[in-house]
This record gives sequence, structure tokens and C-alpha cells, in this order.
Amino acid sequence: MRLQLALNVRDLGTAVDFYSKMFGVGPAKLKPGYANFAIDEPPLKLVLFEEPNAAERLNHLGVEVFDDVDVGEARQRVSAGGIQHFNENDTTCCHARQNKVWAREPDGLRWEWYRVIEDVD
Repeated sequence: MRLQLALNVRDLGTAVDFYSKMFGVGPAKLKPGYANFAIDEPPLKLVLFEEPNAAERLNHLGVEVFDDVDVGEARQRVSAGGIQHFNENDTTCCHARQNKVWAREPDGLRWEWYRVIEDVD
């Protein structure tokens, strides 16, 4: 399991250069308008969306898990807690097929618990 931080950036190339130097690792996936870093230490999935005019720099937060059981447990927790949530199964997002559950915290910040099934173009 690792935390995910998804950011809206003004210029993808500049951001990729900065974060590559900051964490000492290049992107695991680089597509037009999109990059992600799978950082081992600290355990972090850093996702960059090129959105020059975004009102907020923080896109969303998440937890990447490696088994669908963990996604199911997250679904059960948010449901049992009465938290508004949205399930997505076998959905394509961020150049990957994924199973996930989305929840919104009281101040509006979006969180996702997700598992990547496979990368897609």
C-alpha cells in the first residue's frame, strides 16, 4: 500500500524534471498531459495532470493497494461509516484499468482507494 498525491501542474515537463530530481527517480508512466511516479521511499504514488488553468493545484488524494480485497474493505468501511462514495469497477483511468472507490471528505477533498489491474494506452 502507498499513498497517492495527485497534482494539477501548469507545465508537465517542468514538473517532471523537478519531481525526478526531488525524489531521485523518473516517472513510471509518461503520456501527453500525464505522468506518474511510483516512489519506493517514501512509499508514494505521485500523479501529475497538466492543467495550466486549474483553480486548485491539489487534484485528489488516494491510496494505491495491490489486491482487490483491500478495495472491497475500503468500500465496506466508507459504506458502514455512512460516507458518501462512488464505486468504479474495471474502469479506465490514468492510462490503466482499475477497480476503485471514491469518497469525498467533509470539506470536499476527493479520496480514492484503487488497484491497478493493468496498464493501457
